[in-house]
Amino acid sequence: MTYREICARLHASGIQDCQTEARILIEQICSGTVPSDVDYDSEELLNAVERRCKRYPLQYIIGKWWFGRCEFLVDENCLVPRPDTETVVDVARYLLPKDARFADLCTGSGCIAVSLLDLRTDTRADAIELYPKTLEIARKNAELNGVESRFCGILGDVLKPDILDDKVYDAIISNPPYIRREVISTLEAEVLHEPHAALDGGEDGLVFYRAILDNFVKNLKDDGFFLFEIGYDQGKAIGELARERALSCEIKKDLGGCDRAAILRKTSK
Repeated sequence: MTYREICARLHASGIQDCQTEARILIEQICSGTVPSDVDYDSEELLNAVERRCKRYPLQYIIGKWWFGRCEFLVDENCLVPRPDTETVVDVARYLLPKDARFADLCTGSGCIAVSLLDLRTDTRADAIELYPKTLEIARKNAELNGVESRFCGILGDVLKPDILDDKVYDAIISNPPYIRREVISTLEAEVLHEPHAALDGGEDGLVFYRAILDNFVKNLKDDGFFLFEIGYDQGKAIGELARERALSCEIKKDLGGCDRAAILRKTSK
């Protein structure tokens, strides 16, 4: 199967960036460059193309993905790191004070915590995750990117109030499940292969935001901040949650111009 043939098959399956994906599959599976006239005689590559044509995520097929300047191991136990989340990392990178300690709730692959630790070598992170297999992926990614000495993985449920004990942080960061439950079945085919629990934010998509704000404001320094990834249409709702809890709220947009990150702080009474 040649590069051109792979492109054609991917394109026929509705995959828009078929050329880039064909190149990635060949480079990762056959460990080679991509001349268009070479016939790659690889059963593994053929199987990978067939799986991708069935809309199985490319990232799970090759077992890794790139986020910021780091590489992350990924599988069906975690969400695929997405460019949208880089907005959260960029905001946190500049807001965190010197020698900061932060918590990353619903860490998943660890892409937020690990990327921040990589960018800010003066920081430390507690990464909270409900599922043991997912937390193990995050720990492996911390090791893969050389930040394991400043990364503490903690198994816990962010919907419960006691998982952070009496720890106090400069920032509590989270990309929690925030998709409205009724919308999940309408998402693109690839997303439906990702863990449902990492997508489902309840009936209104706000269940985890409410719990984090109610449970962990006590774990935030007076001059600290919450930082959330949010859906493109959730800025107003997050602002209302903040006002109800006497918190300020600032919304940051992603590179596409959509609301993507919310910074919440304690306000003086």
